[in-house]
Amino acid sequence: MPITTSLSNAFKVALLQGQHDFINDTCRVALIKEGVTNTYNASTLAYSTLIANSDQPTGSGYSGTFDTEATGAPAAIATGFPKLAPDGVTAIVDFDDAVFTNVTVQADGCMLYNPNADSAADVIAVFDFGGTVSATSGDFTIQFPAPGATTSILRLA
Repeated sequence: MPITTSLSNAFKVALLQGQHDFINDTCRVALIKEGVTNTYNASTLAYSTLIANSDQPTGSGYSGTFDTEATGAPAAIATGFPKLAPDGVTAIVDFDDAVFTNVTVQADGCMLYNPNADSAADVIAVFDFGGTVSATSGDFTIQFPAPGATTSILRLA
């Protein structure tokens, strides 16, 4: 499979090196176009891979608006996070939903990244949508799962 939902191996190391500030950084989301043949998975290191592979979608309102490292849809850390889940053991992070506003675009997946981290290893995770998802002259929303010890998009137990 070209896209495999996974936490980036580079993120794990960058986190321990202090490159991610989940209090002050605003992470971002970039879409991965439909039908890619390049591989995106735990080995994906950098947002720049999408550009090098020409794997960002093009579409009305997306190209030129959301298609650079600085302009991917914001996925801000939700208020009050990071914190411990109610289990008292698992540290969790929640993100506000990322919204690509007023676009016509198709994508098979997305990449969550931190543009404030080292650009050679800024990818946090890659997500496969399980098929092509589209928006036509509307909003394309990446909805992160509800926060919890077993559900948060990022969690350390």
